[in-house]
Amino acid sequence: MSASPLSRRVQAISESETLKMAKMARELKALGHDVINLSLGEPDFDTPVHIKDAAKAALDRGETKYTPVAGTLELRQAIVRKFKRDNNLDFEANQIVVSNGAKQSLWNVCQALLNPGDECIIFTPYWVSYSEMVKMADAVPIYVKAGIEQDFKVSAAQVEAAITPKTKMVLFSSPCNPTGSVFTKEELESIAAVIAPHDGIYVVSDEIYEIINFTGKHHSIGSIPALKDRVVTVNGFAKGYAMTGWRLGYIGAPKEIAAACEKIQGQVTSGANAFSQSAAVTALTADPEPSFAMRREFEKRKSLCISLLNVIPGIKTNNPTGAFYIFPDISNFFGARNGDFIIKNADDFCEYLILTVYVAVVPGSAFGAPNCFRISYAASEQQLTEAIGRIKAAVGKLHF
Repeated sequence: MSASPLSRRVQAISESETLKMAKMARELKALGHDVINLSLGEPDFDTPVHIKDAAKAALDRGETKYTPVAGTLELRQAIVRKFKRDNNLDFEANQIVVSNGAKQSLWNVCQALLNPGDECIIFTPYWVSYSEMVKMADAVPIYVKAGIEQDFKVSAAQVEAAITPKTKMVLFSSPCNPTGSVFTKEELESIAAVIAPHDGIYVVSDEIYEIINFTGKHHSIGSIPALKDRVVTVNGFAKGYAMTGWRLGYIGAPKEIAAACEKIQGQVTSGANAFSQSAAVTALTADPEPSFAMRREFEKRKSLCISLLNVIPGIKTNNPTGAFYIFPDISNFFGARNGDFIIKNADDFCEYLILTVYVAVVPGSAFGAPNCFRISYAASEQQLTEAIGRIKAAVGKLHF
């Protein structure tokens, strides 16, 4: 057999585990099974009407042409005002780059900043694509881990211990996917204090879940003066405005980095679509109450899920304060079995759930945390109650 024609690059990266589990859920559902899919990070709410109406109006105005690579000036100016209003971040329009989703924004930044052999500190648990994006830039992911006993939040001391002469980037999300953890202002200040003395290190702060924050106040590490000129802030419209299919993300960055991201994007996708950008201006400038109502509903669901999970013996949960995920530790079940099915790790646990009770969740190994699994509570209270009831029943059949 001849060697694979595929590049070493594509052979070296992993398939997205969240997309893999969603695919398995769809296949089982197509076979007639009653599958409850809690694997995808997608709000189950529709995009607010005023945002959809803005897109329709843009179409009627003929906004169907190519856009500037970095985004329309109107949207970039709206993002500048949003950053100042909500995050105490000062940017100019030429420091903003709008992309086809925050995922592309992150990709652009990795390609713009990382050289072969550079190290990127990734707070772990991390979103599935961080490590693969770093690897595709021929850089080296350095995983700094925090378990459930730390609310999955790494400490400044851990970050300091991970810094080497090769460190080029620090990458994390807050609120966090997959854990729902949110860094406080004081925690971010401590982390900034250990990074600041190292002039060559840049911080990439993924704040896509900013609006879905139950603490009362979101804090951006880029607002800390010591790091002001070395932070790339990534955000978008998918989560807080239920605009996942609109594919719009953006960065605020030092001018040189923003220009590099624009250069990269110009050779890959060019600008994001026109009428989505017009609708995004409305999202940023109109009354945010629909987003706040969605956030209140997510917080109710979180409380429901925590109360249901806490009565299942062997499952350990903390109390996440943002996003729409719970990240239980299920290491107590490793070595347990049901018939011939043995739970050796979280991957086995998630496979056991989908094959026996048709609940799709994502194993923590995809996020660098093999003792855990991720539940997305972007589903109705009825579905969540049923799903966790099924998980309880499945766990009840395990024995050592």
